[in-house]
Amino acid sequence: MDRVRRGPGLAVVVALVAGALAGGLAGGFPDLHVYRYGGDTVLHGGGLYDADDPVTGYPFTYPPFAALLMVPLAVVPGWVAAAAWTGTSTAALVAAVALVLRAQDRPVPAWLLVGTGVAALGLEPVWQTLSFGQVNLLLVLALLVDLLGPRRRWSGVLVGVAAGIKLTPLVLVVLLVLVGRRTDAGRAVATFAVTVALGFVALPGPAASYWTDGLLEARRVGPPALAHNQSVHGALTRVLGEPAPVWLWLLVAGPVALAVLAVAVRRWRDGDELLAACLAGIAMLVASPVSWSHHWVWAVPLALVLWGRSRLAALAWTAVFVARPFTWPPWAEGREYDWRWFEHLPGNAYLLAGLALTVAAAVPGAVSGRTRRGTGPGPGPSATPGRPGPGGSPAASPSPRSDGSPRGPGRAR
Repeated sequence: MDRVRRGPGLAVVVALVAGALAGGLAGGFPDLHVYRYGGDTVLHGGGLYDADDPVTGYPFTYPPFAALLMVPLAVVPGWVAAAAWTGTSTAALVAAVALVLRAQDRPVPAWLLVGTGVAALGLEPVWQTLSFGQVNLLLVLALLVDLLGPRRRWSGVLVGVAAGIKLTPLVLVVLLVLVGRRTDAGRAVATFAVTVALGFVALPGPAASYWTDGLLEARRVGPPALAHNQSVHGALTRVLGEPAPVWLWLLVAGPVALAVLAVAVRRWRDGDELLAACLAGIAMLVASPVSWSHHWVWAVPLALVLWGRSRLAALAWTAVFVARPFTWPPWAEGREYDWRWFEHLPGNAYLLAGLALTVAAAVPGAVSGRTRRGTGPGPGPSATPGRPGPGGSPAASPSPRSDGSPRGPGRAR
């Protein structure tokens, strides 16, 4: 038992060290350069959104609060920032794998976690996230911990912090409300409000610009038609042959995201909180005007969920994110506007895979399962089988153990 308990910690340390070595030696990481630019702007002043990072030519597109968090990256040499960021991201990947496996009541020895983490590098969203120096893996871990970990006094805070960095996690506030975790939802909203206030205090001018000018303008983070934008807005833009107007995007993406969220809520109430949390991740990607392919790192926890329920479904799901079919048709330089009808199928592969999985999850008995409660460290809340547990859904009886591209050019998001 002690060996099993040490497994996750050892695996996370191995991932941290390996990632740090690789990051420190590799260099590059264009989005990390943008993060450091944001932190440097906080320290030395200037218009956060008025100019681009001088190294990459990319703009900073996150809320002002995110720039505050990037200050530590700006005060150390570039190779140190790259090592720390890559090591932390790979550690977050392995920690997320451990969390998902524990939620399924599966053993988590170090060798399995490290092996699964290495295998996950084959998925395009993962290696793109690491090669760009993106924040995605850290956000996924934070959101899974908040949704699946034991209920605590600070539950919901990580959702609020994540929303302060990237806005789309606000979708999870709706999930928390609908599943009966209204106190946690309140904490998330309050935390998000604090992040907005901190941005105004530290950077009043840039904050006013961010929250008023072009907040819903997808083109500020890159060409929305680019194949790597695997969102409803991206699909609409490619079909229409021009950027979809805001009203049309909201008219289509809003109901679709709500439908995905409704399936997530139903799964949560059935006791399958793990699949529900991952479906909520898909709802975030659907709702966002720009969901670059590397944002789809939710493919990793979903692959692990499916593997425990349907090997065939897991392999099919994983194959999509290894093969990156959206690059099969001609792409970049506006060539997406000339796609023939059948090219939109591989060209929107991530989005279609997410929606197909949602439809399957809506079918009673399909990809079914239950989440073991109290998946995080420390004692979880007790629940009697058949009686309501946290979130208002019946608690599952304990189960016996059985021995896991370039995106839009010039845009960090």
